[in-house]
Amino acid sequence: MTAAKPVLMEVRGGRQAYHKEASADLVVLDDVNLVLREGEMVALLGRSGSGKSTLLRIVAGLLRPTAGQVLWNGNPIEGPPTGVAMVFQSFALFPWLTVLDNVEIGLRATGVGEIETRKRALKAIDTIGLDGFESAYPKELSGGMRQRVGFARALVVQPKVLLMDEPFSALDVLTAETLRTDLLDLWHERRLNIESILMVTHNIEEAVLMCDRILVLASHPGRISAEIANPLPHPRDRLDPDFRNLVEKIYALMTQRPEPKPLPAGPAAGPNLGIALPRVSTNSIAGMIEEIAAPPYHGQADLPHLADSLQMEIDDLFPLGETLQLLKLAEFADADIKLTPLGRRFADMDVDQRKKVMGEQLIANMPLAAHIKRVLDERPSHRAPATRFREELEDFMSEDYAERTLRAIINLGRYGELFAYDENAQAFSYEDPT
Repeated sequence: MTAAKPVLMEVRGGRQAYHKEASADLVVLDDVNLVLREGEMVALLGRSGSGKSTLLRIVAGLLRPTAGQVLWNGNPIEGPPTGVAMVFQSFALFPWLTVLDNVEIGLRATGVGEIETRKRALKAIDTIGLDGFESAYPKELSGGMRQRVGFARALVVQPKVLLMDEPFSALDVLTAETLRTDLLDLWHERRLNIESILMVTHNIEEAVLMCDRILVLASHPGRISAEIANPLPHPRDRLDPDFRNLVEKIYALMTQRPEPKPLPAGPAAGPNLGIALPRVSTNSIAGMIEEIAAPPYHGQADLPHLADSLQMEIDDLFPLGETLQLLKLAEFADADIKLTPLGRRFADMDVDQRKKVMGEQLIANMPLAAHIKRVLDERPSHRAPATRFREELEDFMSEDYAERTLRAIINLGRYGELFAYDENAQAFSYEDPT
């Protein structure tokens, strides 16, 4: 039996919560335990809102957790530890500095001598494939080249652990694929002198392509719901059946919904407004249903295949699928999405019929929509300010999620002709403000 490799970093019982004066604290991460060992590349895979970037900042020492601790070489960290570097999604370059200056600036801040700084910076620039661009400014570089500068700036401090926060998501598909391949080649050729990599991503195929272990984060609050070992040999082939099977396994895990929390009993119990909704367009909802209903899917689509054909990431695909599921127009079945009988009929309906069905499904399945309609029914003016519902939502979720959920209901409710919404007055009513 092979001995376990040494542990470099560890999170024990990590929790991150933000205090809210009028209601319960907003818990972003809860009871997160993570181990990062020497010689491995690990993915933190999750959707927007799962807390993966927050967790990465905690690991980096940029954010102190509300509870729990982070250990670096067995010792608790009190800030950014020496030997850890990060690559960001947004490049984060200084536009007034050249490539060379951008790479050197981190070393200068640590007091490394000028000669050693220049030597290490030139080596990092050469390693990452930017030799000859030392004097260029960021505005003169493509997105992929700017991200290479970001990698060189991280590598120049000679870290033991490299943290990457969705480093390829701001790039076009071809550039991202080239940079992934180059990074993997450097890693497996041991040219990076890095002992471990921890990468945040929402791209399932990217995680399977690159990483040795995949940690799947669930949401609300963020927590590690699954840990998956990836034994596939490198170089990995996206078309290999084992690769596809692992991708499908992760899709199935990420579409599982947690059991709803029971509501308090008794007459004082209000509507269950704790369902955070994604904001998706009604055109996208109709388009997704039509796509699944048509050949080659005929009402049931494999999610990885559907994502490829629509060129959608999980942060686009899953919100649509979950909205269809909430409306009882579709349901997830492992790594598939399947139209319900009502969803199949919806695909063949005209616009007026679709609006009627949307309104009925909103009232039946989305408590916030039913709550707004009930309040409008009870008021003689049949008007109610949006602030009333927004404040109620903030008892269950963050301000951002409350606003997004309210906008989602406004969008769906208008389409279903449940109510009108005056953008200027920020008020719901039964009268079209136009």
